[in-house]
Amino acid sequence: MKTVTCTAPVNIAVIKYWGKRDTQLILPTNDSLSVTLSQDILHSKTTISAAKEFEKDRLWLNGKEEDITKNKRMHNCFRETRALRKQMEDDAAAKGQPLEPLSTYHVHVCSENNFPTAAGLASSASGLAALVYTLSQLFELTISVSDLSRIARQGSGSACRSLFGGFVAWEMGDKDDGSDSRAVQIAPETHWPELEALICVVSDAKKGTSSTEGMQHTIQTSPLMKERVKIVPERMQAMKDAILSKDFQSFAELTMRDSNQFHAVCLDTYPPIFYLNDTSRAIIRLIHEYNSSSPDGKLKAAYTYDAGPNAVIYAPKENMREIIQLIAHYFPSNNDNYFNDHYQVLGEQSMSGEFKPQGHSAFNENVIPVHPEGSVSRLLHTKCHDGPRVLEQSESLLNDEGVPKRLA
Repeated sequence: MKTVTCTAPVNIAVIKYWGKRDTQLILPTNDSLSVTLSQDILHSKTTISAAKEFEKDRLWLNGKEEDITKNKRMHNCFRETRALRKQMEDDAAAKGQPLEPLSTYHVHVCSENNFPTAAGLASSASGLAALVYTLSQLFELTISVSDLSRIARQGSGSACRSLFGGFVAWEMGDKDDGSDSRAVQIAPETHWPELEALICVVSDAKKGTSSTEGMQHTIQTSPLMKERVKIVPERMQAMKDAILSKDFQSFAELTMRDSNQFHAVCLDTYPPIFYLNDTSRAIIRLIHEYNSSSPDGKLKAAYTYDAGPNAVIYAPKENMREIIQLIAHYFPSNNDNYFNDHYQVLGEQSMSGEFKPQGHSAFNENVIPVHPEGSVSRLLHTKCHDGPRVLEQSESLLNDEGVPKRLA
């Protein structure tokens, strides 16, 4: 039995992917661009074992066995990686240097997220990226990460971006076979270490409208979506320029405008799609007040929302403590797990201390009311970080028989 374990990160887009021009190959209607977040805070972990003794492919997600035959997207990833391995085996055999026929073995897959699934926190992106990357390591594939991203894309569109660290673009491509629709790294995680993120978990419940269902309704019914497709190319170039020059002012405005427009096309869908809730909108108002009252007139934070109510706030490191205290004041909690100060950003300061931003004399303290406890259940402070990691054998989720060490 051969076993490999890997983790893959979450990525949060600043130029959103929404809409497919080909639903089978998962080819998008526009380019997108994301920031890869630290796996120390959010990740998907996958172990895959292959053995000739296994009688069938099996899958466990978060400790519960799933029917792998019903997951077409996952099947696409198995098919593509096995085909590449089979080609390697055939080439090696022709040279008289046979490889173990791993492409013919059944596999056991065990995957876990350390955060809620289907809650709008990009769990499918990290999960499918972890699957494809682990398969590539198991089969010892020699293709580039960008080529591997084309396989991950067929599992979950945004998964292709989780195969890289740093700042990542998914190029939509224009070929019908999808061969040029792939992810490329714009800049590594070391490029802009001052940029950090705060995730405000507004709800970890499964969203009412899945991303797959929602984006197809948008494509079919939203006139505004046609305008968005025209705008994105120029916006993509501006975002790349902002990242490469570490221009937070441009980065912040582009990020917020693109998030707003994405949710506008969701509202323009018929019937409309509501991913944001009252708490989400309150955070938007709070960030705009924080920015507009800035003593130097500069933007200090940027919000973005994927297909869910949870806010991701990007900001320079120097502003993060103040932002955490601001959010904690307006969205308090008695939950001990509300905020884990992983990076020791607060120091000796209290979460419930001074809430008026320093120097913001024009800040309107009544811009939003203090919300009921639990409106934001958790705050996750994270940073831009690396791509998938290969773990030691001791980190395996499967035991020596190829079944999960932990079951739900």
